[in-house]
Amino acid sequence: MTQLQLSDKLGVSDKTNSKGSYFMSKINTVIFDMDGTVLNTLDDLTMSVNYTMEKFGFPQRTLDEYRQAFGSGIRRAIELTVPDGTSQEVIDEMIPVFKEHYDVHCLDKTGPYVGIIELMRELKRRGYKMAIVSNKIDSAVKELNQKFFSEVIEVAIGEQDGIKRKPAPDMVVKAMDELGSSAEEAVYIGDSEVDFATAKNSSLPCISVLWGFRDKAYLEEIGANIFAKEPSDVLEILANWN
Repeated sequence: MTQLQLSDKLGVSDKTNSKGSYFMSKINTVIFDMDGTVLNTLDDLTMSVNYTMEKFGFPQRTLDEYRQAFGSGIRRAIELTVPDGTSQEVIDEMIPVFKEHYDVHCLDKTGPYVGIIELMRELKRRGYKMAIVSNKIDSAVKELNQKFFSEVIEVAIGEQDGIKRKPAPDMVVKAMDELGSSAEEAVYIGDSEVDFATAKNSSLPCISVLWGFRDKAYLEEIGANIFAKEPSDVLEILANWN
């Protein structure tokens, strides 16, 4: 499977915040993506999708193939990796099989990227409010946040009924509402084209991380231009903005 070109399928609205610039207010809020940004979840996701593929008699995929598929939620990842011609009815049947397996195994190999915990602790020390917003199922997002980030992350939101998934801004808006923050005060941090589009649709600047599921060349192709090579770079970027 070649690298999946997803960005042309994302809805992106070209708008800035109400002050006409991303950088006129002091940033005091950081919204993180989860998979590929704060947690390396790739091994556990791959295992659970491959378990599901096997149950339905489909060929399993490699970790690198799944790396390009994750970002828009599990349904989209499955749609991108099942054999051509697989019906939506079959995909509907696959989703609960995946969820049941992943709920049990989401912590088998998953853990924070090196430097993430230290970054979050320093952000908290400096007075930043923080949230995680993910297209991952909400129960898994909350379980993983409780396991790894409960001391620093105040709000964790995943895919759930009644709220549009990223790249729609709805999850980000909900997180900012719960934190008591506005778009003028917030920044979004993610690793994919979905995250870049989410930030733009939410009128937030986006810091694209280079330790996640997409490489720099691909992110530059879809318009990203602010990069963090390692978590500590985020502190320098925020200091320059503020």
